Amino acid sequence: MQLKAMWANNSPASKFLLAIGMVIVGAFLFSLVAFGLAAAIYGINPMQLEGLLSDLDNPLTMPVLKLIQTVSEIGTFILPALFVAYTFDRSAAGYLHLDKEVNWITVAAVFALLVAAVPVINYLGEINSRMVLPSWLAGVERQMKESEEQAARLTEKFLEIKSPFQFAYAMMMIAVLPALGEELLFRGVLQRIFSEWSGNKHTGIWATAILFSAMHMQFYGFVPRMLLGVLLGYLFLWSGSLWLPILAHFFNNGAAVIASCLYRQNSISVNPDTIGTESDYVALVVSMIITAGLLWIIYKREMKNRLANDSISNWQG
Repeated sequence: MQLKAMWANNSPASKFLLAIGMVIVGAFLFSLVAFGLAAAIYGINPMQLEGLLSDLDNPLTMPVLKLIQTVSEIGTFILPALFVAYTFDRSAAGYLHLDKEVNWITVAAVFALLVAAVPVINYLGEINSRMVLPSWLAGVERQMKESEEQAARLTEKFLEIKSPFQFAYAMMMIAVLPALGEELLFRGVLQRIFSEWSGNKHTGIWATAILFSAMHMQFYGFVPRMLLGVLLGYLFLWSGSLWLPILAHFFNNGAAVIASCLYRQNSISVNPDTIGTESDYVALVVSMIITAGLLWIIYKREMKNRLANDSISNWQG
């Protein structure tokens, strides 16, 4: 059976179901692979995993969880996205817009934007964290808070870095794989499907960003994560290259790892997570102005580049 472009003519709704199906299949198969590797390397069986999650002081917990997360990231996001692109188009790289280079001046501007936006992101996160559900949803709210606290504890453990190898592994697990896998799936595949389905590129960006944030299952950080997804979506739309949101996602996550290490080692005195919070309105206002200005510069620059490239293509054609 010919796999290449076999679903190219399917409807957007069908493509969405196929993409989600591939993600579910990939997640299931690679969870089995991860459990098999955990059993072979650490002697852990699936029945013991729940106990490990609640015992973060166990020396086996973090190596096992890191292994499972790494394998799952590949099997849930990267491989399904590549497979779907291969079956949706005769050129997987073309479908995913991996065949277009990025402008490195724009990349530098995006890096500056992400740094400048830290106070805004922190402020939105602080507001989001104060969310209160109606009393009849008290049980749901309690479960959400417990889930958030568990995720925070796991993140703290992941960021306990004591050697260059641990730092490199943390960067791969927290920055490299999520940037590549999540952008391939969400911006490369789902944003395109939602845009075709709705007939509106902006709807595609926002629908994808909402799904992107919901997928993380951390509802007290839903708003800033959703807006990050919106930013990544527009970077993709403006540049026409998936490499730009991939690099932006990598910068965002990688900077968080580096800042956490520096703060833990007392190399910096200010916790980056508190900039823009606790009534730090000066930093917030400055952040908003610089962020808006850089967004406008990036938009104008990329639109100018695309018009120039289209003119060259038309002339050559």
